[in-house]
Amino acid sequence: VNRECNMIYRPILIAAFVAFASPAFANECPGIITEIDAAMENASLTAEQQTEVEMLRAEGEELHAAGDHAASIEKLNEAKALLGL
Repeated sequence: VNRECNMIYRPILIAAFVAFASPAFANECPGIITEIDAAMENASLTAEQQTEVEMLRAEGEELHAAGDHAASIEKLNEAKALLGL
């Protein structure tokens, strides 16, 4: 019986987590974008690195706008890593 309950409630719990976690991710994206923009002003990057950071930032912003906040944060964090943040 326990096993059957787990199979029934697991999808419900996952859906609830996603529903409550998505707004948190959604609010995080703009803050990371702002952090990247501020760091770019004083960054010492090669032209290639700068292009990559700008591309990752743009992709992260597009993913955010599309509602894929987890993927957005992943791309934005890649940009931050190139900036040494």
